[in-house]
Amino acid sequence: QVQLVESGGGLVQAGGSLRLSCAASGRTFSNYNMGWFRQAPGKEREFVATINWTGDSTYADSVKGRFTISRDNAKNTVYLQMNSLKPEDTAVYYCAAGGSIWPYWGQGTQVTVSS
Repeated sequence: QVQLVESGGGLVQAGGSLRLSCAASGRTFSNYNMGWFRQAPGKEREFVATINWTGDSTYADSVKGRFTISRDNAKNTVYLQMNSLKPEDTAVYYCAAGGSIWPYWGQGTQVTVSS
């Protein structure tokens, strides 16, 4: 079992930045791929970024070049640095742990970008 707790969400103006953190506890953090997903009101949850245990990352086209995912295995934490934020980035952001499937999820943190 893995427990995930996100933090760092908030209200920011368009063009601003936020850094989300996800602290993991339970099973060995470094064994898992980690991901960030988001869900906007009235929309389905969508993939944002993933990072594997070696640090290789993938991104949704909508955030490529603006968001950076990273992890610190010593601190059992994964981060999402979000720059050049847009109003369409407004959503609840979720951290997940897994691999080909994502069995473990955090509770989510709200990110609101005002225009």
